[in-house]
Amino acid sequence: METLAQWLAHAEQLHSKNIELGLERVRTVAQRLNLAFDCPVITVAGTNGKGSTCAMMESVLIHAGYRTGVYSSPHLVHFEERLRLSGEVVAGDTLPAHFAAVEAARGDVSLTYFEFTTLALLRRMAAERPDVAILEVGLGGRLDAVNIIDPDCAVITSIDLDHMDFLGPDRESIGYEKAGIMRTGRPVVVSDPLPPQSVLDRATEIGADLWRMGVDFNVSGDKQQWGWSGRGRRYSGLAYPALRGANQLINAAGALAALTALRTRLPITAQAVRVGLSLVELPGRFQIVPGEPTLVLDVAHNAHAVAALAENLDAMGFFPTTHAVFGVMADKDVAPIVARIGALIDRWYFTDLPTPRAARADELAASWRAQNTRKDAAESTHASPLEALQAAIDRAQPTDRIVVFGSFFTVGGVLEHGTPRLHARHL
Repeated sequence: METLAQWLAHAEQLHSKNIELGLERVRTVAQRLNLAFDCPVITVAGTNGKGSTCAMMESVLIHAGYRTGVYSSPHLVHFEERLRLSGEVVAGDTLPAHFAAVEAARGDVSLTYFEFTTLALLRRMAAERPDVAILEVGLGGRLDAVNIIDPDCAVITSIDLDHMDFLGPDRESIGYEKAGIMRTGRPVVVSDPLPPQSVLDRATEIGADLWRMGVDFNVSGDKQQWGWSGRGRRYSGLAYPALRGANQLINAAGALAALTALRTRLPITAQAVRVGLSLVELPGRFQIVPGEPTLVLDVAHNAHAVAALAENLDAMGFFPTTHAVFGVMADKDVAPIVARIGALIDRWYFTDLPTPRAARADELAASWRAQNTRKDAAESTHASPLEALQAAIDRAQPTDRIVVFGSFFTVGGVLEHGTPRLHARHL
């Protein structure tokens, strides 16, 4: 196996299950690889907001002059997006050697695709010897492969209901799993304004240094600017983060708290904070693409994230018709998702996705019909996100908007050939 594509195909065949939580197997292989980082490590867990929080810390640290490594998942279009070194997506041709090293160290240990690829990418990141490593948890926290690395600072973003088959039926049990990334005596930033009690209890139980939103750090602001204050540090007159949406201020607050908690090891200037937050980029997070019609891309795929998306759409102003391209995994509870955003969507374009884990378009349409009360709303089903998007473009007026949301596969599917710039037919 010489190419990245060959290694990824191999990794998909290694294990009978797509997800098998547990650290024993992956830790064994990591120890054989001598996998370690000699720089500060920040690990980020949570239901929503992980990727945005990582991107904000990365941008601030780069503008402060640090060499960063960021591991995140899943990717939108290309696998290499899962690893960024100093803000640049890793070159795919540098990865096969690290896959080969994991394969050699694995021996008879069975690894899932996620575990195998995580080890390879962490090894590639460690080889770069960054000044700081930022690691985004894939699923949960306590038993996620990323948790084999001890963080110097843990960040827990918003916690809500998702992946309940693996993490438990309610916010308390899900919070306990996320809290598994905390370490004794080290800072943990909790940016969820109303965290489950299980998270707070776990911090007390192990003696972590808890930083709570609204207690240890706060935000304030008006329509033009905002400020952050917490534990001996204050930033005022900040421009709002370049990532759009009201929820991003909470993510920015958590990012600044983590950087403040590590300020003795990673000092940053107020200018780096200003510039970093104003220039941060992350595709698919309430990403508005100007054109006719306007295009909105968002990887909201659970009820909590879709509630934030609905609020953000509501704040955009008037559009005669809103079209929605939607596809999602089969384990998602579709009813509350479509109910939360249904009032804003006039035409639905449900899409199949290129993975056996996805819900079929006709199943999504049936879920929508079962609870739809709007006589003026319509739906159709499509074989792929691009076909669904084209159908929406064909029906849309130039002044309409098209929202593509749901799974990473849905948003990634319309970004396959780059960011589309829409030009509707002027009737």
